[in-house]
Amino acid sequence: MPVCERCDRYFGSYSALRQHEQNSPNHHFCDDCDRDFASDYALKQHYANSPRHDYCQSCDSHFDDEDELEEHYSEDHHYCGKCRQFFRNEVGLHEHYRQSANHHYCGECQRHFQTANNLTSHLNSSTHRPKDVRCPGKGCGMSFVSRSAMLLHLEAGTCKSGADRKVINRVVQAYDTQNIITNPARLITGGGNTTYGASERAWNGYAYECYLCHADYRTLAALNQHLASPRHQDKIYVCPLSSCRVQFTTLSGLCQHIESERCGVAKFRVVQSTMDDLLGKMRRLTAA
Repeated sequence: MPVCERCDRYFGSYSALRQHEQNSPNHHFCDDCDRDFASDYALKQHYANSPRHDYCQSCDSHFDDEDELEEHYSEDHHYCGKCRQFFRNEVGLHEHYRQSANHHYCGECQRHFQTANNLTSHLNSSTHRPKDVRCPGKGCGMSFVSRSAMLLHLEAGTCKSGADRKVINRVVQAYDTQNIITNPARLITGGGNTTYGASERAWNGYAYECYLCHADYRTLAALNQHLASPRHQDKIYVCPLSSCRVQFTTLSGLCQHIESERCGVAKFRVVQSTMDDLLGKMRRLTAA
């Protein structure tokens, strides 16, 4: 005869015993797992620890699946889904975001970024930095948040001085006689100022084709814009750190690399003084 040892009771059938286990306050039964627990605490611990249950222990609530549970955590609790950690309040959660190596987080803006470089770019943007780098171009007067941003402005040919990438390259080559930031081997082949152009002969039957990289463009103007860019110029600039030596086609690219502190080259005095002196040489820069 079926017996409940915990209650010391006998039943006429196993179905009657099961009904007793499910309804009696002396039993704490998990229907999904067909298990009986000695206490309510033990049952809830089972819910919390078993992979078969999507259960919020704080709310004593069950959810249909893990995605629904995670959504509940995010909406109703101070929860970091990436680290799977709970916090007592919003301040604790944001402090975790700010300090954890798993997050690229701007505490001031309360924004997450996909990579450390994206966060650095954000922190170096006008959102957080003043535009205190003035363009040295004659008649310009524009200001930028960083040296690299100012150099991009000059290289693009948008400065009122008429300076462009070729002018910047000539200034750097004339000044950097010790080749601290330039590659002498690359300077011999054109100094990053090789001129490329295309005509209607670039039409291949369905697009204008670049004869250097074979990329297709819908218009001749777009192709010539591509050829006028640094895309096919020699990488005349080089990171001066011996353990890095990454090469760049533009001074702005090298400057962005230095500002990112990716390799630590920015901490060396010779690099700082070289960049300071170089930008000083560009005062009242014109295209002439």
